[in-house]
Amino acid sequence: MATEKLSMAQALNRALRDSLDQDPSVYVFGEDVGPLGGVFRITDGLTAEFGEDRCFDTPLAESGIVGMAVGMAMNGMRPVVEMQFDAFAYPAFEQIASHVAKTRNRTRGKVGLPMVIRVPFAGGIGGVEHHCDSSEAYYAHTPGLKVVTPATPEDAYYLLREAIASPDPVVFMEPKKLYWAKEEVDFDRPAPGIGRAVVRREGTDATLIAYGPSVPTALEAAEAAAQEGRSLQVVDVRSVVPFDDETVCAAVRSTGRAVVVAEASGYASVASEIVARVTERCFHSLAAPVRRVTGFDIPFPPPKLERFQLPSVDRILDAVDDLQWEDQ
Repeated sequence: MATEKLSMAQALNRALRDSLDQDPSVYVFGEDVGPLGGVFRITDGLTAEFGEDRCFDTPLAESGIVGMAVGMAMNGMRPVVEMQFDAFAYPAFEQIASHVAKTRNRTRGKVGLPMVIRVPFAGGIGGVEHHCDSSEAYYAHTPGLKVVTPATPEDAYYLLREAIASPDPVVFMEPKKLYWAKEEVDFDRPAPGIGRAVVRREGTDATLIAYGPSVPTALEAAEAAAQEGRSLQVVDVRSVVPFDDETVCAAVRSTGRAVVVAEASGYASVASEIVARVTERCFHSLAAPVRRVTGFDIPFPPPKLERFQLPSVDRILDAVDDLQWEDQ
């Protein structure tokens, strides 16, 4: 069995390299992704290996980057574009919402857009405003887009490979603070598939539901709870759109209590949607209302204050303590 210990950044680089090597229709481009290898070095070495025709730099114009990708995808290519930082993608949002998401429907299925928009997102790196947004709700609210976010290097590899192979556009949200997290990646296992959640830790008392950058925090909270005699299950959503109701709801029904953990602001968020879906489908199995632990409804704070904005183990455990245990 072929396994290799990789960071998430290295796993993403490997996914891009393997896709470029195996499919001549794949192109990688964006700001500084060429010889520099990207701000986070995700595209390191790709221009040297595949040439400037396959991995190249673009002008600093996000709308133009995505607009060019739309034209390429319409003509049989599979562009993979990088937005560099989460909030840098907003100038391209008109292209994404009006064209990327709607072209298949607009053409009655005759024209698909097999393209990937890579978005390094969320906090935890001490970045300033415009470098730490959690923008997943904008994309999740836009019909026609798939939205995925890995929490492990192995998922990063497989999900990016599947996103590139998808016949429809995928917004691929990469948790910046996890770029340097390492684990053994098994290159022989079956691909998990976009649209499937996974139980990262079994538990019997309550279920923590998280995705992307919040998954390690949820796992840390579950470990801390275990030291206090409480068993917490952890579910990694992995795919925001399409959403795996079956796995998530089965996990919640098995414990009867749930807390959703996410870095984004809580109002009108992906976390809100998960709470609604779980409540609608699991109402008669719930022993307490579903709680949320999210970022606050404020612009992302300065680096010295971001620890207060991000979900923490203590905040998660406080929410678990609030799940009406006195009714047992």
